[in-house]
Amino acid sequence: MLASAPRMLGQKKIAVVLPGLNVATTLERTIAAIPPNIVDLLIFIDDGGTDGSAELGRKLGCHVFRHPKNRGYGAAQKTGYREALRLGADVVVMVHPDFQYKPELVPAMASMVVYGGYDIVLGSRLLMRGALTGGMPMWKYLVNRGLTIFENGLMGAGLSEYHTGYRAFSRKVLEELPLTENRNDYVFDNELLAQAIHFGYPIGEVSCPAHYFDGMQTITLLPGIKYGIGCVKTASAMRAHRAGLALSPLFNRDGRKLSDWTDGVPFVGAAAS
Repeated sequence: MLASAPRMLGQKKIAVVLPGLNVATTLERTIAAIPPNIVDLLIFIDDGGTDGSAELGRKLGCHVFRHPKNRGYGAAQKTGYREALRLGADVVVMVHPDFQYKPELVPAMASMVVYGGYDIVLGSRLLMRGALTGGMPMWKYLVNRGLTIFENGLMGAGLSEYHTGYRAFSRKVLEELPLTENRNDYVFDNELLAQAIHFGYPIGEVSCPAHYFDGMQTITLLPGIKYGIGCVKTASAMRAHRAGLALSPLFNRDGRKLSDWTDGVPFVGAAAS
């Protein structure tokens, strides 16, 4: 799975970060679907799981880091991105280890960062209108579309989707954004995009099929409402910051970076066989 030949994408070091909680049933399937000879580093963040995901990740060749207690989806990303930077990654792709997104698109997304001039690339489920045919619940589709239209209007952007969890990043954007200022829950994703838009980092999109199935991990209704409110607050905070009405540390270039994030420890377990 990991690249054994010379690096194929402009001699850049490519890392895949997999943040997850109790994903032992899908982790191996997800990693196996990543095309070979592209990825140099696999980094799995076990966010307080209890199902042996950390042990499995190590057997599958991942660098494994753990949160002793569940810290949240955003916190797991912070740990993963910090470690990817520490290990020398030039491009970082986040892949959900629950097999919700197509790992086969990792080369395309990484290539857009390496060759396309983008600091962030999103795998959009709405770009080609395939979300509903892929099983996305209607309520989630409508909320996704509504929030995206609202956020584009308030933040002056033109993205097809803010709420995908499939993302690729340049080293530069992960080093420079004040990501430790962000929340530790699902709203982290939205805050990151708002920061990127505010500071002018180019964002690209690629069409990604939706893949909903029984047993997958997805945000449910009540947490989804909390997430939606958080997205509205994020866009409003950016607008207020730009207008000078209420300054936010999210949009301060001197805010805390990933180098200031201290959570997450290396997993110590049985050696990979």
